[in-house]
Amino acid sequence: MKSTCRRCVAASFRVFAVLAASGFSAEAPNSASPSWLATGQFHWKCSPPLLGADLKAGEPEVALKDPTFVQLDGRWHLFATHRLASGTVNMQYLSFTDWADAGRATRHTLELHDQYHCAPQVFWFTPQKKWYLVYQLADKNRALKFAPYFSTTSDISDPKSWTKPQPMIEKLPEGGDKTKWIDFWVICDATKAHLFYTSDDGRFWRRETAKSSFPLGWSKSELVLKDAKDELFEASHTYKLRGREQFLTIIEAIGTGCRYYKAWIADRLDGPWKPLAATKDKPFAAAGVNVDQAAPWTSSISHGELVRSGADEMMEIDPADLRFVFQGVDDTGYKENRYGSIPWRIGLLEHTGS
Repeated sequence: MKSTCRRCVAASFRVFAVLAASGFSAEAPNSASPSWLATGQFHWKCSPPLLGADLKAGEPEVALKDPTFVQLDGRWHLFATHRLASGTVNMQYLSFTDWADAGRATRHTLELHDQYHCAPQVFWFTPQKKWYLVYQLADKNRALKFAPYFSTTSDISDPKSWTKPQPMIEKLPEGGDKTKWIDFWVICDATKAHLFYTSDDGRFWRRETAKSSFPLGWSKSELVLKDAKDELFEASHTYKLRGREQFLTIIEAIGTGCRYYKAWIADRLDGPWKPLAATKDKPFAAAGVNVDQAAPWTSSISHGELVRSGADEMMEIDPADLRFVFQGVDDTGYKENRYGSIPWRIGLLEHTGS
């Protein structure tokens, strides 16, 4: 990895002092063993909305959502799904030094494909010394609906440098063309890469391949968790807890008129996964339950990503320093007739303890 990439692994993520007026502290918790690991109890403070649709854009926009990001030499590199009123769905890249200034950052549309592609994940893949962008794409030319695709670059700051999309898996999942697979997430251990995803029907899946074969060579899908559709829906993310042989998975659920997150924990990426905060009354993050807002702006805690303590394929987070960048919307916006018309905006949660 370049020296700048090595530095980003150890870089501090405490750039939120500018949000102090909104109730944020500049200091992170310093507990070596946070109580949530034992209790499954979480409590968060929510920032104001930090960025959303560009209201000054030439073509009307609806939302900026599905954030993924890393920090490199003091700058954040953010990728997100970009929805236009015309129905076009693609991805945008923004770079900034401070989250409070994210809404003023220059936006670059990634010219990867002319068809629907969204829900990115970005990370540095150490064995190949490349940045990877993993996302879902509906490619009519390959008859692969919402399949996992990837692009790579050696320069994350150049939005024009990403390679053209290539599929990670050439066949639709078992069940035929009506079977969904969405919101792909890659995480590695010492020898394997693991691909997690959901199917919008209460099922959570995993595949694996040798790190030496990544991004190809995936095994058949394995069912990891199963529940009712509304209880286990989409936007799963899985992380390694730094300093521990434990892993955390968070998955979005649908409540009554809102979205929220649940959490599971495991000692291995192939499970078993045990419920940690997996009900609406005891969630990972749910507005009106364990999320405080100084000026309420969202009733949903939807597709988001935890701030990582590094940028590589291990997907490590510091269990004593949890911050969660998510998409939110108020009750009125959530009631839009079509999901594609919901005006999602991006905000940030800071964990304040049990």
